[in-house]
Amino acid sequence: MRVFTVFIIVFTMVAFGSCCGFLLASANIPDDLPDIQPAFTSHIYDIKGNEIAVVHAEEDREPVTDDKIPANLKKAFLATEDVRFYEHIGIDYRGVMRAIWENITHHTVAEGGSTITQQLARNAYLTQDRTFKRKIQEMFLALKIEHRHTKDEILVMYLNQIYFGRGVYGVQAAAKYYFNKNVEDLNLNECAMLAGIPKSPNEYSPLNNLEESQKRKGVVLHQMAKYGYITLSTAQKTANEEIHLVQPVAKKVGGEHYFIDYVKQIIIEKYGDEGLYKGGLKIYTTIDMDMQQAAERAMQELPEMNEVNGVKQPQGALVAIDPQTGYIKAMVGGRGTDMFNRAALAERQPGSAFKPFVFAAALESGYTPDTTVADTPLKGYAWSPQNYDRSYNGNVPLRYVCEQSLNVATVKVAEDVGMDKVLKYARDMGISTLVMEGDKNDNNLAAALGGITRGVTPLELTGAYCTFANKGLYVKQTPVVKVMDRDGNVLEEYPNPNASKRLLKEETASQLDSMLQGVVSRGTGTRANIGGHVAGKTGTTSDYHDAWFVGYVPDLVVGVWVGCDNNQTMGTMTGGTLPADIWRIFMKGTGH
Repeated sequence: MRVFTVFIIVFTMVAFGSCCGFLLASANIPDDLPDIQPAFTSHIYDIKGNEIAVVHAEEDREPVTDDKIPANLKKAFLATEDVRFYEHIGIDYRGVMRAIWENITHHTVAEGGSTITQQLARNAYLTQDRTFKRKIQEMFLALKIEHRHTKDEILVMYLNQIYFGRGVYGVQAAAKYYFNKNVEDLNLNECAMLAGIPKSPNEYSPLNNLEESQKRKGVVLHQMAKYGYITLSTAQKTANEEIHLVQPVAKKVGGEHYFIDYVKQIIIEKYGDEGLYKGGLKIYTTIDMDMQQAAERAMQELPEMNEVNGVKQPQGALVAIDPQTGYIKAMVGGRGTDMFNRAALAERQPGSAFKPFVFAAALESGYTPDTTVADTPLKGYAWSPQNYDRSYNGNVPLRYVCEQSLNVATVKVAEDVGMDKVLKYARDMGISTLVMEGDKNDNNLAAALGGITRGVTPLELTGAYCTFANKGLYVKQTPVVKVMDRDGNVLEEYPNPNASKRLLKEETASQLDSMLQGVVSRGTGTRANIGGHVAGKTGTTSDYHDAWFVGYVPDLVVGVWVGCDNNQTMGTMTGGTLPADIWRIFMKGTGH
């Protein structure tokens, strides 16, 4: 094994050297590096080709000089991004070998091993493509940059270039955006927070996810202590300090900003922050602005209970998806007065809206809509679920269990078919938030009633129902039809959207569809009845924290959620009341 490892390393170094020689000859690296490329504006279009947004970064960049940047901020970046920065020549060969090994063992082009100088070279002169050639070009450019500039100059250029999420570039703009301070006034707590963001700006921006951002700050402080920039006691003390953020005022735009922000996240994941904010991309999306406006009008039915941190409650979300294509046709993530997209990001308890996964598993296991289920007290368990009206119905058909959303009978069905099967269908249909391992996981009967550890997002739950509407075929939802670069080259396109995958037998899907139609025609969801082929399911959580209606007609699946950001009760609101009303109003507004 030892000999084999040595052989692989030697072979890798030889191959790497050969590739370097070849690519050096073909890399076309200029002797005199040009000025940093200007940013190109990206454009976002709706399903009809009308421009709905432009994306650029110039307004959120404010370069500062070396003397303005705090030492703690520099040390925080060095500790997390490139601790050997002042020792290497632009390339950290240890990091390079680790990255090459990752490429070989994982069959992909890894980004590991990039020094601060390489990152500056990539951001300033290259595309974000993950190709081996680009990686080699990045290395040669890093060497040229190191030859032309001092280490301190490179570090300052890097800190003025780095991306901090939400279109904000450079440490000065970031300090103003997140803390309303000039960069020279940042304390250690704030420096560590900022240094943690660039690794994944969407995940670690404190305005997107404060909990994850605090964890990341702790990692930065640990690294600073590890390399002697601060003491361990200082790191521990600062890690526990609260961070005082400035909440940016939301721009006055239409409610489609939730969808636009969601598209931005998707594009950043594929093409990087620089690709979106500087790459001049043309992004053709799935949004239908007529449906979007109908969704925004329907969400105006939300009542006003109170305010939490200046945001009116309750909040709500609406998602509309074409089940045959997976195209997201409309998305509303709240009242439009803040930037948190509850449709894509809020993980809420689904209540009885989760039950169709139980019924699907049962039908696949041999049940029929007419199979008799005993709606009688569940004995022998420490946990005793009850029906909504605290009564029991005796022996009833599965169809009636679905229509009246009976809890006890549903639990008995889930126990019979096995929760592992129920959860598998939910995961296969796109529910990614289920917890399957550890002491606290979702493989228990409470999950049959929607009592799951993390909850679900309205987007994923609506997307899962598309399988029911699409005769058992799963199609992953998408907000994007086509992406082109600034030269007009197509980078990705979905003329025939993601290949469908059969998850349910067509007979199962037909039986479940019939049961869900019964929910609307004579069950808990009658207020959503607009006539014709309408199916759906209500969902209400204990203490009335969440209310859902997810329903569909043959060509459109729509999910509606209503709840309060702080989980306060909403009186006696159920999924069959306001959410069903909003669903009906939206559908009529679209001509259905």
